[in-house]
Amino acid sequence: MPERNDLQMPFSRLQLELDERAANGLLRKRHTLTGPQGAHVEVDGKRYISFSSNDYLGLANHPRVAAALKSGADIYGAGAGAAHLVTGHSLAHERLEEELAAFVGKPSALLFSTGFMANIGAVQALVGRGDTVYADRLNHASLNDAMLLSRATVRRYRHSDLGQLARMLGETTDGQRLVMTDAVFSMDGDRAPLPALLELCEKHDAWLLIDDAHGFGVSGERGRGSMSHFGIDHPRIIYMATLGKAAGVFGAFVAAEKVVIEALINNARGYIYTTATPPALSVALLESLVLIDEADESRAHLKALTKRLKQSLEGLKWRLMDSDTPIQPLLIGGNQETMDVSMGLRERGIWVAAIRPPTVPDGTARLRIALSAAHDFSDIEKLAKALHELAR
Repeated sequence: MPERNDLQMPFSRLQLELDERAANGLLRKRHTLTGPQGAHVEVDGKRYISFSSNDYLGLANHPRVAAALKSGADIYGAGAGAAHLVTGHSLAHERLEEELAAFVGKPSALLFSTGFMANIGAVQALVGRGDTVYADRLNHASLNDAMLLSRATVRRYRHSDLGQLARMLGETTDGQRLVMTDAVFSMDGDRAPLPALLELCEKHDAWLLIDDAHGFGVSGERGRGSMSHFGIDHPRIIYMATLGKAAGVFGAFVAAEKVVIEALINNARGYIYTTATPPALSVALLESLVLIDEADESRAHLKALTKRLKQSLEGLKWRLMDSDTPIQPLLIGGNQETMDVSMGLRERGIWVAAIRPPTVPDGTARLRIALSAAHDFSDIEKLAKALHELAR
């Protein structure tokens, strides 16, 4: 074993990097919830109104979902025990994949453990050397990592800049083309122009991979997601959504043509070489799908909350970014000022995450206000009152 003194150099380097992060207001730290997720949470022993969760429909602690999870554990036990292609693929997984495909209007679907794994698995399985990936510059980190790991040529276009993307597509003559985009951008809350992107993909014979992590369950008819919101569908669309946000549980899925899903089963390393998710989660998610389908009133309430928030923050020196989704980012700019406002809210019993670079571009640090159907209008008024106080 090496002497502890021999390890000083690599540890010192790490500490210097952490100290630099702290000096720039970029050091990340965890906090501990001591109860269930919800609009009101207990963190580190103190109660807060939370505007920092992606639990958009309030299903993470829904009694019907929790009861289904318990029932699933009674039937299948605690874990899957193996990868899907060995002995880990249960009837609950199979049923959920069938229901998810039908829910979003695609022929077939495949479960993944996380959205990160789904994006990396899908992109690596479908494109490689000699192919080209086109990506919006504000895409989620999982899509960015996926395109780099794929070994395809990477072309990044300015956020929602269809003209630049069209020029890029026109410059490529060889290989498979894949356009990738968030449907709802997680830090800005705005929507990708999916119909126009699909039109470009049709013109240039490209696949369109849509990451609908923040649209599934919230957008579209009866929560069917962003394809439904825009009224689009096409065999060339490869659709990914996560199941730990509006669905309230855990996991992700890719929905596409059957041949695409078969290709993923055989080539997506993040699917092949990992243990399947516990089947009990799939039982809980089957109940979540029923609740999402029944949640028109909750989605209407979310829209009303969004409207009230915009009205309540009028005249504030910081501006809400342009978004009609439950993600309402308040642009502040400086890292330290953003942290100060976040801490000021925390002192008033309100938890709102401060988002800083590299998650967002330099100079655009913000509070990411995330609304849930579990909030009520008094929660909005308390947040608005606190922000106006802090602005003064």
